[in-house]
Amino acid sequence: MSVKKVLSCIRKADIDYGLINNGDRIGVGISGGKDSNLLLYALYLYRFLSKNTFDKQFDIIGIHIDLNFGEEDFSKIETWFKDYPLTIHKEKARIADILSMYPKNGKIQCSRCSTLKKGAVIKAAKMLGCNKVAFAHHFDDAIETLFLNMIYGGRIATFDPKMFLTNQEITFIRPFCYAYEKDIRKACKDIDLPSIKSGCPNDGYTKRQEMKELVHALYHRYPQAKDNFRLALHNEDKLNLWHKEKPE
Repeated sequence: MSVKKVLSCIRKADIDYGLINNGDRIGVGISGGKDSNLLLYALYLYRFLSKNTFDKQFDIIGIHIDLNFGEEDFSKIETWFKDYPLTIHKEKARIADILSMYPKNGKIQCSRCSTLKKGAVIKAAKMLGCNKVAFAHHFDDAIETLFLNMIYGGRIATFDPKMFLTNQEITFIRPFCYAYEKDIRKACKDIDLPSIKSGCPNDGYTKRQEMKELVHALYHRYPQAKDNFRLALHNEDKLNLWHKEKPE
């Protein structure tokens, strides 16, 4: 049931934001974590649904970038997917070494890591003939990003479900933008989909983790907040910010 719920979220996001078109070849970034592993599997299912129900055909290929943080055994992920006609492209990048050269307060910089990782996936995707790249950022990620930007950046902004990256000439999509993390977790449990723990030394000790805990505390105290946050992300007619007068 949880997998169907996640598929429903993908379908709604696809309709609302035009994420996937007929003839697309999509590179799916898979880190080995639960979110990205499920995205690859869910898009595999959605591919057949789209072909048989909506007469829309597209191809997907999984892309795993080894960031060189240490020993991460990806074999159990490959074993789980071996019964599905899916290609998983693996590539090694010395991103951890680069990050160690530019520490901040003795730690690697998460924003720099995110940029390098995204760039490595896009580079591999273009090499593999993809016109789109999909990452598994979900609704909870979007709200955490919103709070991060407000608290640390002075901006009311989060990521887009779809954006064209002009410099790389490729479209970046987030098919899980309507999916809740709890439903992703349950879906992975229901189908016994394995995941691997990140080798990142910052894992669990980041500003994003702080935002996750803050948002969960808000949900616990104000249960209606989750649905209202979701509405607020696309409630453009009710957007009301301060506007300074321009000097004549």
